[in-house]
Amino acid sequence: MQRKFLLTLTALLVLVLSGCRNLSSPVVRFDRQVNYGDSKAVELVTNEFGSSDLQMIAEKMTGGLLETGIFQGRPTVTISTVKNKTSEYIDTTNVMNSIQTALVKSGKVRFTRSITEMQPGVDEIQRQNQSGLYKQSTTAKVGQMTAAKYSMEGELTSIVKQSASTKDVFYKFTLKLFDVQEGTIEWQDEKEIRKTSKR
Repeated sequence: MQRKFLLTLTALLVLVLSGCRNLSSPVVRFDRQVNYGDSKAVELVTNEFGSSDLQMIAEKMTGGLLETGIFQGRPTVTISTVKNKTSEYIDTTNVMNSIQTALVKSGKVRFTRSITEMQPGVDEIQRQNQSGLYKQSTTAKVGQMTAAKYSMEGELTSIVKQSASTKDVFYKFTLKLFDVQEGTIEWQDEKEIRKTSKR
């Protein structure tokens, strides 16, 4: 009985000491194999809206906008609304972020804060001017923001058809560029995507 107790105590001591050793030099273990993939590779896991669809839309819209020559003199643009009219949850902000990033990197356009981004900007101006912490010569002045010349609005729709053996999903992304002052559509384009799978 005493021998059994001593063996159990020894085993417990070994576990405690090995646990202490692991605290000083952590070990990373993998339960499953993970590999990096090509972010530009075509993704065909399901019929649902995916990364390849986002990239195709962003490339088509960006290319179309830059080809028009509408951005002479680096005008200011704001993103208004992007409606998701599909039955899926799709982060349409992600689509517009990709388009905005490519346009900003082109150096041909400037973006002003969107409606959803405006409040943090207002809060920062108020903080600089009302906190008393900053030199008045360095604070951002109220009423000095640049207004947008153009407003960008998008819409994503889908049509889903399925039979016993086939599922077909048709996506259409439409993007419009409005002149804010005149209310006219200055540019518009669409990207259509069809995805079919067999059950």
